[in-house]
Amino acid sequence: MYGIANGGTASGVVYNKRIWNEAGITALPATPDEFLEDLQKIKDNTDAVPLYTNFSAGWPMGAWDAYTDAACTGDPDFKNNMPHMKDPFAKRDDMTGPYAVYYTLYESVARKLVEEDPASSDWESSKGMINKGEIVTMVLGSWAVQQCKEQGDTPDDVGYMPFPISVGGKQYAAAGGNYGFGINNQATADNQIAAMVYLKWLIEESSIYEDEQSIPALKSAPLPATLADFTNAELVSNNAAPEGEDDLFDEVNKESEVGINNDDYPDCEILEAALYGSNTLDDLMNTWNEKWTNAQESLGVEVNQ
Repeated sequence: MYGIANGGTASGVVYNKRIWNEAGITALPATPDEFLEDLQKIKDNTDAVPLYTNFSAGWPMGAWDAYTDAACTGDPDFKNNMPHMKDPFAKRDDMTGPYAVYYTLYESVARKLVEEDPASSDWESSKGMINKGEIVTMVLGSWAVQQCKEQGDTPDDVGYMPFPISVGGKQYAAAGGNYGFGINNQATADNQIAAMVYLKWLIEESSIYEDEQSIPALKSAPLPATLADFTNAELVSNNAAPEGEDDLFDEVNKESEVGINNDDYPDCEILEAALYGSNTLDDLMNTWNEKWTNAQESLGVEVNQ
């Protein structure tokens, strides 16, 4: 992308701090199992929905895919390396990587720690429900926090935590820009100057980043209050693909028909398997690895053993 970001987002979990405390939880989770234990405490000790999937809307399910690179590995080149990896969806002993992300989703559903009927969930009302404490967590980018704060009378109850995966004892959050500002090089000189003055004011002096609680484009500006719980988590941005491999991830992903980050289908497939007991997570991930291998062979991609 060429341009100056109009704001950045981080990957984490929206949560209701009040209900979190009322459930007797005193610390934020750093692993998938800690997160699942916390959801169980919420179910046992409160009337709130521990995790709301927003399955009915579809697109919020696709948010889980955004956690399968830097957030679950701490590696800004993980996504670039995936096309060359053997079995990237395999379970790791340290519970990092894509498997750990999908394990968190699968087990939340299988243990009935989500809404009673995911097919009838509602995105718009969910923002007010988490504000009120009727929902406790939703896996969405930091862009969603301000929207949830604005949909009720208790905005201070809405917080944001890092996704519960640790790499060598440290947590990470993938961060990146949203849309980018650019100036038309075909505009008149006067209009180009006006545009630059406007962008300078917007980025350096306006309250846009505070109003939207997004990561400022200005490097020297502080992180938004939304990320107060990220003091021990490192923000990591995915690196650009190596020269000559700009589209390689997309090609393997498409050829394999796994389709992560393309739409919400892979995550919906996991939810449905957990909800109905139609497939285990290990079987699903084995199938994805087989598809990935077939795509690598079909495209002639070198695989690092």
